[in-house]
Amino acid sequence: MDSEHCLELFRRNPSDLLRRFITMDETWIHHYTPQSNKQSADWLEAGQSRPKRPKTHQSAGKVLASIFWDACGVIFIDYLEKGKTVTGEYYASFLDRLNDETKKKRHPLAKKKVLFHQGISPAHKSTNAMAKLHELLPHPPYSPDLAPSDYWLFKNLKRWLQGQRFRSNEEVEWEADAYFEGLSIDHFSKGIKMLEDRWEKCIAPEGTYVEE
Repeated sequence: MDSEHCLELFRRNPSDLLRRFITMDETWIHHYTPQSNKQSADWLEAGQSRPKRPKTHQSAGKVLASIFWDACGVIFIDYLEKGKTVTGEYYASFLDRLNDETKKKRHPLAKKKVLFHQGISPAHKSTNAMAKLHELLPHPPYSPDLAPSDYWLFKNLKRWLQGQRFRSNEEVEWEADAYFEGLSIDHFSKGIKMLEDRWEKCIAPEGTYVEE
């Protein structure tokens, strides 16, 4: 089972896995994401009725961000140019860049094999991409609860961006970059460490997972 294999790797040497683990995934960032009802709640006096709010939706303007990160922070982000798609060849170029960026920003990994984690989109599984990967951690399909980008990184980013309006992709990219630069190493490390508990829940007899 995938989770059993990953948990075994972690327990064999937790510090080594945290040092070598790199994950990536893509997410759409909209020019405008409305606040949730909870976030936009007003303080009301006793007996006062809540004013009706106009229904708002995400904007059509958006940019696709491919984010590579580890327990120390973001290694690099690619913002897809308008009109392009992430093909197998395009994604393979990310892996070449990841190799270069890792050598520059993560010196201890220069002589170690990266434990790489990614989603299962066709581009990720393309022949061009797979040929560039040395050690790939398994990821079950339809399991966002086992993807740190989904349950941690993107979730917190989207919460931060809610209610903000941007006029261009460049403004979105600048704000996203500033957000990640302002985070501490502990934030990224916590997101990766949470995998241990999630792997355990997946392999526990009759265990069930409840999204936080």
